[in-house]
Amino acid sequence: MILSFFDQFMSSTHLGIPLMALALVLPWILLPTPSPRWLNNRLITLQSWFINRFTQQLLLPMNMAGHKWAAIFASLMLFLITLNMLGLLPYTFTPTTQLSLNLGFAVPLWLATVLIGLRNQPTAALGHLLPEGTPALLIPGLIIIETVSLLIRPLALGVRLTANLTAGHLLIQLIATAAFVLLPIMPAVAILTASILFLLTLLEIAVAMIQAYVFVLLLSLYLQENI
Repeated sequence: MILSFFDQFMSSTHLGIPLMALALVLPWILLPTPSPRWLNNRLITLQSWFINRFTQQLLLPMNMAGHKWAAIFASLMLFLITLNMLGLLPYTFTPTTQLSLNLGFAVPLWLATVLIGLRNQPTAALGHLLPEGTPALLIPGLIIIETVSLLIRPLALGVRLTANLTAGHLLIQLIATAAFVLLPIMPAVAILTASILFLLTLLEIAVAMIQAYVFVLLLSLYLQENI
């Protein structure tokens, strides 16, 4: 039976039970737990160094009010990277290819940044909808445009992550299928296709990490506008 290439993006089930919850819990199980000893092992040391460098780079342009979000951003970054990387393994499912899940991450965090801006500095938060010096005739239309651009931000976050991962996974499956089909017919071309597939897999690993970073980076920029 010939399956659709998009079947790989369906939510996996086993005995009628959806495995989305298991896929979301698995990254936290794989992460090493901190040790109570004075000296950590190499893996925990590397993880701590990565988290510290990422947090320092992300929160460097922010004031002290934004530093309260360091734990949330670092946890979200590790969570998205682990989900994206696990999805590249054979016979696995990538939860972040589901737009509903990505919107579930994007909408509450974006809404939290907006509410913080409206609570702490409502005048400045509403002032973003109307730049200073705008002609009177353009005020109604400009307010509508800025409001739409503000409301579309979480959708852009979710669609960007979903589209990039979906396109990469689909391209990998297409090239892998071509390599298997060409192997008995034209072995030389199949080997060349397999080498392209290997390079594409390396590129997809980089995309999985970069897209997680871009997701958190854009959230930090939205937070910076409201603090």
